[in-house]
Amino acid sequence: MADRERYALIGAGSRAGMYLNALAGTQLGAEHVPEHAELVAWADPNPGRLDVYDAELAAAGHPAPVRFDVADLESTIAAERIDRVIITTPDFTHAEYIVRALHAGADVAVEKPLTIDAESVRAIGAAIAETGREVITTFNYRYSPRNSALREVVASGRIGAVTSVHFEWALDTVHGADYFRRWHRDKANSGGLFVHKAAHHFDLVNWWIDAAPVRVFASGGLRFYGAENAAARGLGARPERGTGATGDPFALDLAADERLKALYLDQEHHDGYVRDRDVFDPGITIEDNLAALVDYDSGATLSYSLNAHAPWEGYRVTVNGTAGRAELEVVERGAVLPGEDGRIVLDPSANPGRYGETSERRPGERLLVQRHWEPADVVPIEHGIGGHGGGDAYLLDHLFRRVREDAPLGRVAGYADGVKAVAVGIAGNRSLATGMPVLIADLELDAVPAPAAGLARV
Repeated sequence: MADRERYALIGAGSRAGMYLNALAGTQLGAEHVPEHAELVAWADPNPGRLDVYDAELAAAGHPAPVRFDVADLESTIAAERIDRVIITTPDFTHAEYIVRALHAGADVAVEKPLTIDAESVRAIGAAIAETGREVITTFNYRYSPRNSALREVVASGRIGAVTSVHFEWALDTVHGADYFRRWHRDKANSGGLFVHKAAHHFDLVNWWIDAAPVRVFASGGLRFYGAENAAARGLGARPERGTGATGDPFALDLAADERLKALYLDQEHHDGYVRDRDVFDPGITIEDNLAALVDYDSGATLSYSLNAHAPWEGYRVTVNGTAGRAELEVVERGAVLPGEDGRIVLDPSANPGRYGETSERRPGERLLVQRHWEPADVVPIEHGIGGHGGGDAYLLDHLFRRVREDAPLGRVAGYADGVKAVAVGIAGNRSLATGMPVLIADLELDAVPAPAAGLARV
């Protein structure tokens, strides 16, 4: 067996679990990952979270990784001969860790979004140009079979040349509300939902229609969550946090969820981070309703909307072409209702098989194609593996095997794809601030550099 690549991980929150389980061989559909990769070092400012994962990896027979302080990232990369660093930290920290890892001699796989602002994108681009190292943004929704099916339809030419896309994403009052409980609620941390959440969505559109965004005009605001909206609707006094609150549908009780309790509630004494703040607090600076018009270099236009307080969760996409149209509807949770265990799953997209109520009124997923002067056809969708529409396992397989060619789907997302995805959100935020359309070119994001000679891996 060839030598396994050596990995370090920064950030041991809940999102890190997907990568850690894959490296330990316990992730659904990714049991062979340890043949290609091993986790040898990790860091998190909260040692309690590392303790939780340490115990889980030990139970899976994985040796304990070396713990290090992020201040010692460079020396750890050298001492542990790290090939690649996985970054699953709050969004505003991504650029610093990416740049430092690249200059220390390691490649990077970063959880979306790549970063949150134009200055940080330029810093990452400069580091790639100087080092020739590789940066991969992990867009798992590309790997969902339903999204791949739409990509195939568009690429086949069945609907002709794409003229416009309409994309509506609904986050419900459990999952959508969760962005207003955590560090994401501060736009300085996350770039708001235009960057943190919608980077997924803009990447999908860029990939579906094989085009690059050139201009963005946006509108939106905080219209449901936050103290002012609560007061306007007469909600009255609010609990400071969800744990311990009873009878409040917006409260998240960390004590009632074994996983969240272990990773967050039991670890508060280390760093003071509160995971279950009230969604109607004052001081929330991100939007819960967003809309954008995006023009593409192909001539197509996207109309996009995001709502974070819907009664169901999922998305609808319509792709119009010169020969017809394709329509994809996905219900990830048909209604916010308790399961058999009395609990409501926090993120339905990451928990296959626990989507809540679905019915004929809200089927799980459906892709229709209708050409001009013809009846609509239902396009079959393959069954996926794992969370996020069955995409996680495929992503992990490609990530840890360093797959770069994925014809004809082209699901592997490189640095340029990460930039194009966040560029729309960054331009959208600037448009929100100015009330004017924003040209992507005016963000002055550096061109994607070619790897330096001899440094690109094969």
